[in-house]
Amino acid sequence: MRLRPGFTYSVSSTTRSKRSYEVEGVHYHFLARDEFERNIAAGRFLEWAEVHGDLYGTDRQRIEQALSEGKNVLLDLDVNGGEHVQDHFPDSILIFLYPPSLDELRRRLRLRGSDDEVAIERRLSRYPLEKEKGDAYPFRLVNDNLEQTVKEILQILDSNS
Repeated sequence: MRLRPGFTYSVSSTTRSKRSYEVEGVHYHFLARDEFERNIAAGRFLEWAEVHGDLYGTDRQRIEQALSEGKNVLLDLDVNGGEHVQDHFPDSILIFLYPPSLDELRRRLRLRGSDDEVAIERRLSRYPLEKEKGDAYPFRLVNDNLEQTVKEILQILDSNS
């Protein structure tokens, strides 16, 4: 975001519990499940999905507002969410980020310290589905070095916008 001032980040909504370091409206908009479901029924989400037992979604109005202001919107989505966004905004640039390995993904999830082993294994069990869908994305990167991955993302954005 610091390297691309014309970009804005879309803060997703979720029903999962807030982690100790997270800030409402910065990391997520934390909603009760019934409120989230009312937003689904009202058509307020551009995309939404249940992932690992919690609901996640992207506020349609916030995206449309940012786009009307001429901003590019960066979204961090579940692999299915990317497909839904592409359906509504065909010019979207989809980039799937792979972990270097499943062992490294497990290590990163443990280091984060916010999930117990059951939650980590649930996340890892979903990886084959995510990888299969990610393989269909037009751009795919292995996130093994953050600085290099950021450079590659910027190259993709610069050559496709």
